[in-house]
Amino acid sequence: MADIRHFDLTHPPAGFVEDPFPFYDALLSEAPVLPQPDGSFLISRYDDLDRIYRDTTLFSSDKKAVFAPKFGAGSPLFEHHTTSLVFSDPPLHTRVRRIMSSALTPRALARMEPGLIATVDHLLAAMADRPVVDLIADFAATIPIQVIGNLLDVPMDERGPLRDWSLAILGALEPSLSESELAMGHQAVEEFKAYLSDLIARRRAAPGDPETDVLTRLIGDSDTEVQPEGLSEIELIQNCIFILNAGHETTTNLIGNGLALLHDHPDQRARLLAQPELIKPAVEEILRFRSPNQLGNRETTGMVELGGHVIPRGSNLHLVIGAANRDPEIFDNPQVFDVARKPNRHLAFAGGPHVCVGLTLARLEGKIALERFLARYPNYEVLPGRESGGRIRFRGYAHLPARISF
Repeated sequence: MADIRHFDLTHPPAGFVEDPFPFYDALLSEAPVLPQPDGSFLISRYDDLDRIYRDTTLFSSDKKAVFAPKFGAGSPLFEHHTTSLVFSDPPLHTRVRRIMSSALTPRALARMEPGLIATVDHLLAAMADRPVVDLIADFAATIPIQVIGNLLDVPMDERGPLRDWSLAILGALEPSLSESELAMGHQAVEEFKAYLSDLIARRRAAPGDPETDVLTRLIGDSDTEVQPEGLSEIELIQNCIFILNAGHETTTNLIGNGLALLHDHPDQRARLLAQPELIKPAVEEILRFRSPNQLGNRETTGMVELGGHVIPRGSNLHLVIGAANRDPEIFDNPQVFDVARKPNRHLAFAGGPHVCVGLTLARLEGKIALERFLARYPNYEVLPGRESGGRIRFRGYAHLPARISF
């Protein structure tokens, strides 16, 4: 491996996309705060990420200054990524998070669980007689689309384009983009907006039950005559896109990564099969060991000192979640995949006020998907031909061929 101090996230070395973890180890031990050629910084240590997540005064989530040159000020991708929950600061972040949190209460999640189980069991049954299946397309990617589609009450026959739109929009968050990737991202935002504008108009005309239909709840909170601090129409549309995207990509990766890891660590699969009560800590270990989201970002609002480096105001920080979750200062034997690991204070869902609003739903989806898959197909075999998603920010599989019936 070349000197890690020359590592450039926008031009990563050979092998990084396929297996970033040796590079993460080197960052942690040799360059936990690493200046980048473009003036940004890679931050890898757990304690530094934890501090950054908690301090919303010195570290802002607003990305207008970063995304204007990346996407073009006023462009579709710029509008989306600077309006949605994850890349916003109060007061927008506070308003949107309050609405989403109110729709994901324990009582609301309890109501979702029977439908989630039915979705998973239907998918498992549909695979039963097939000699080879794709654990991503046939299982992992379908579950969150259905769950989030149900949450917003998107008609079943209109869910087809959602995954492709999501992949194109989130793919635009990669550290470097081709012209075609950028164009696909812009087009996906425009098509998604057009679809949601029509869906919102239909829902205004025929509201659903706000107790179960998050879109109806969001529409109610966007009525500024009733709610002076409500969402504008653009904020409403863009945060519906955010809900569908955020709830889809990361949960797909959680389930797909989990099935791959349990296959690749047969001792841990056998342990989980023998002790199914370990499913909750197993989900946490999957989140830690192969975090679905490998990178986060913040911008400094003042001069700060991290790891002996003085970082100027207005600097973009790349938070290397995948490295922090293997920091030996925090985790014993961090390179070991242990389904019973405790404690496990990973940062897969970020932290502080911006901790993932859907973390409980994601954990529930991961738990039910994995435990029911293992109960039905305990001897599944991942076949040669697995294909990485090919991304730096989001880590998962594009294809995961497997044999489940013997």
